[in-house]
Amino acid sequence: MAEQTATIQQTQEQSKVSHFENFLLERKFLTKDALLKARVESITSHRNLFDYLVAERLLTEEQLTAARGLFFNLPYIDLRSKTIPKEVLDIASKDTLYNYKFVPFELKNSVLKVALADPTDIGALEALEFLATKRKYKMELFITSYSSFQAVLHKGDSLTKEVSEALSEAVLKEKEEKKKAPKEAVEEKITDEAPIAKIVDVIIKHAIDGRASDIHIEPSEEDLRIRYRIDGILHSSLILPKTVHAAIISRIKILSNLKIDEQRLPQDGRFHTGMEGKSIDFRVSTFPTVVGEKVVLRILDKSGGAPQLEELGLSGRSLNIVQESIKKPHGMFLITGPTGSGKSTTLYAILSILNKPGVNIVTLEDPVEYFIDGVNQAQIKPEIGLTFASGLRSILRQDPNIIMVGEIRDRETAELAVNSALTGHLVFSTLHTNNAVGAIPRLIDMGVEPFLLTASLNLLAGQRLVRRICDKCKAEAAPTDAIEKLIREEIANVNKDELKGLDLKHIKLFYGRGCPVCNNTGFRGRVAIYEILNVSKEIQNLINERSPALKIQEYAIAEEGLILMRQDGILKALRGLTTVEEVIRATKE
Repeated sequence: MAEQTATIQQTQEQSKVSHFENFLLERKFLTKDALLKARVESITSHRNLFDYLVAERLLTEEQLTAARGLFFNLPYIDLRSKTIPKEVLDIASKDTLYNYKFVPFELKNSVLKVALADPTDIGALEALEFLATKRKYKMELFITSYSSFQAVLHKGDSLTKEVSEALSEAVLKEKEEKKKAPKEAVEEKITDEAPIAKIVDVIIKHAIDGRASDIHIEPSEEDLRIRYRIDGILHSSLILPKTVHAAIISRIKILSNLKIDEQRLPQDGRFHTGMEGKSIDFRVSTFPTVVGEKVVLRILDKSGGAPQLEELGLSGRSLNIVQESIKKPHGMFLITGPTGSGKSTTLYAILSILNKPGVNIVTLEDPVEYFIDGVNQAQIKPEIGLTFASGLRSILRQDPNIIMVGEIRDRETAELAVNSALTGHLVFSTLHTNNAVGAIPRLIDMGVEPFLLTASLNLLAGQRLVRRICDKCKAEAAPTDAIEKLIREEIANVNKDELKGLDLKHIKLFYGRGCPVCNNTGFRGRVAIYEILNVSKEIQNLINERSPALKIQEYAIAEEGLILMRQDGILKALRGLTTVEEVIRATKE
């Protein structure tokens, strides 16, 4: 701590020689012309230079903070994705944290790690020196952005307040129970569950309000952590005492009609709730760990209808191919991708287009995520023998025109789906592979003969989800040399029609500055990136010859203009829908 403080003060004293502005030039964070213009503009507009740099998108707040960290020899950290134990955050009062703009975020072996928003604040450094002396801590200093600092202190304020009240009530009732005889304690059981039920209700309500797709309830040796998955990224929201773990898990099991006394084996269940006029289902999964049961709740909002294909992210060549393919009277349309990549949502959007009075559509799903009027939707129930395979046999006796099977998981389902496509039905399904062309060897491995695939496959699609830039705080930014090189390499072979409207001489990218609407993340919502492989006669010949998937993909790129997922993502980044970093994260091998 003393050494780091001395370094900061020494750096400040030498500011005339090694000024931070010159440091930005030396490390190529800014060009000389850009800095000179920023100096002039900030003076004439009576604005702080650094505020001007961020506001005018010459540097993002995080880039500027990282640069200051290098200048002051402090490690940079983004606290927004970090779980901070409540007892560490409570080392200093909230007023002290707000006043001096620092956040303690980790305590281990008497070493306290603290993130500073302003390392030039001498008062903050003195306060930390006093705290270190008083508590006998060794301090490690880091630098964080002001947005990151604010996000940590504002995160879950209302959630913490509501849960704290319920926890106080639970502790009070626990003390009362200990004073009573065992018989009386049994009689009071229902009353004792009330505060725990309230905690579960508050956790669920805040997840829905925050647009979360999943709730993770995870025990550790010391406490219980609640995390929400929002736009595909997990965020820590709450730390609870370990004493309430068993009660919360039991409450969720009661709601899901699961066995409360079974803690050694994983269980799956579901329950339904109505909230603010919305019909919401929860798919529940329990998993035993060495420190207790973990529970994940998948949130399925059934009140919203299926989106349009354009809203999902399909455009240009890919959209045209899909629209032509779904007009065919029979054949198979497969979408590939990992769990949670939006495959089912894309299929729902297609079914909504095909849903007409003269068409009989039957689906077999696990679970039913959207309700579509006029579509006969069924939920599989393996525990009573209703699987995808057995259900598909029954569907064929329902005289369907269009069939949707939630997922092809085994040989039996694959063979039935192919036979259905060969006998005059339009079949939609999903498959877990890394890309579109990967579905071909996967189906062959399941036992489907190549000649049957060529006769039944119409179209293969692969997809991923990337976070969408928040419209309220979207801003332009110039790409770095490395990013620009990557962009030009990726779009080099893309059809010129897909590049219409883009200025490739002066590439511009976009990012979200962070605002209250997006909870200072810069992202709100998600958009899909696709690769759409039309199974043409030439590709059918390659399948019949048992050509490797890579050879089929190379032919489709060279001869048929296949746009890969990463290329589609780059095009969306150039159009301001997402960032290049998001695309790389979603498509890296």
